[in-house]
Amino acid sequence: MQSSDRQAEAPGRGPRVLVVGGGIAGLGAAQRLCCHPAFPHLRVLEATARAGGRIRSERSFGGVVEVGAHWIHGPSQGNPVFQLAAKYGLLGEKALSEENQLIETGGHVGLPSVSYASSGGSVSPELVAEMARLFYSLIDQTREFLHAAETPAPSVGEYLKKEIRQHMAGWTEEEETKRLKLAILNNLFNVECCVSGTHSMDLVALAPFGEYTVLPGLDCTFPGGYQGLTDRIMASLPKDVMVFNKPVKTIHWDGCFEEASAPGETFPVLVECEDGGCFPAHHVVVTVPLGFLKERLDTFFEPPLPTEKAEAIRKIGFGTNNKIFLEFEEPFWQPDCQHIQVVWRDTSPLEDAAPKLQDAWFKKLVGFWVLPSFGASQALCGFIAGLESEFMETLSDEDVLLSLTQLQVLFAGEATHRTFYSTTHGALLSGWREADRLIALWDSQAQRPEPGSELGSAPPVPGSRGGWPHPFL
Repeated sequence: MQSSDRQAEAPGRGPRVLVVGGGIAGLGAAQRLCCHPAFPHLRVLEATARAGGRIRSERSFGGVVEVGAHWIHGPSQGNPVFQLAAKYGLLGEKALSEENQLIETGGHVGLPSVSYASSGGSVSPELVAEMARLFYSLIDQTREFLHAAETPAPSVGEYLKKEIRQHMAGWTEEEETKRLKLAILNNLFNVECCVSGTHSMDLVALAPFGEYTVLPGLDCTFPGGYQGLTDRIMASLPKDVMVFNKPVKTIHWDGCFEEASAPGETFPVLVECEDGGCFPAHHVVVTVPLGFLKERLDTFFEPPLPTEKAEAIRKIGFGTNNKIFLEFEEPFWQPDCQHIQVVWRDTSPLEDAAPKLQDAWFKKLVGFWVLPSFGASQALCGFIAGLESEFMETLSDEDVLLSLTQLQVLFAGEATHRTFYSTTHGALLSGWREADRLIALWDSQAQRPEPGSELGSAPPVPGSRGGWPHPFL
């Protein structure tokens, strides 16, 4: 087979290297190779019109929103992403401080700023902290079986549930409190599913779980967007290295391919693109997502990969994480709030029977993180993983919004008004506010009475003092 793409490098000394995929793995490989004099002939083939892969920052809600990667996990000197971000001046003063770099989180998500039960009430912070201590102490224990000859359970989930049942024997509270404890633990299981990228912790093997290395440092974000990092890496590459809109069809390897512009020279690899273009090379670095490899494994490599490599690709677990962004005219959360936990009552990690996805997919939602305020825009970012996350992808934005803003319990009264509390007009306005919420929910086309008519709707009034209009009630 001969190359038919005239974009291949001109003949010259040194090996030709192709990188398939322009995410941060591909960009990192390209940057490292471009800095070495032995690799003057390099191309990065990216299937889309942009680089960065699952690092994607967009302008929305009046500022920067991370559609993909969100945090630097373990921002400290041992983290190359942190080092590059610091080198390029992409981080804030707090993230760069030595104090922040020395914080030991154990790889655990921090306690929420506030926790709400699905019934509408707040959950005791002390109870949440107690269950978090229990859960994360058990997670820490799971890492101790890395080099054990045998494990007490096949999976992380089964081990956690076994230990929780033993702890329950010592609970002396009323049944309602015990059920609330289990609901909090269920939320923490769901958080760990997001962290591990899995539908269930029962699918995560216990023995190798401790292989993951936790770096010190309190997780931080990029004030100007994560994509600033990949943009800077790409900008450091020679202009002709990146080739966009070049989805690869097949990687032919272990062959002997020729190119008309290099008579007498042969190449062991030929990368064939969907548009018919071919790129001969001595080496190819494949950085495509695992999900793509699983889907295209039988046709992406010719000849097929060795059995052990193909089996490794098939067996590696691959889960789904999704984000949900909700924008509000006025925040219902307090100014110092960073993380809102959602505790779905009557859920338990010890129950194996799962309700139908269409009826309860949203209960896998772990909560919301408050996005930086950009002017008048107020937004939250929710996280959800697993089969529920995949089911959500089949829904329209309108259906998702309806599921997350079902109004079961509404609160009115002078104490719920942010600016007119303790007054009769505050009480009246709060009643109108909740009535208007129901009207908007059930009849989006409802015409409100004209201003000045008898007992007409009040003009829009800023949120509530008590923070009642939760999107998940």
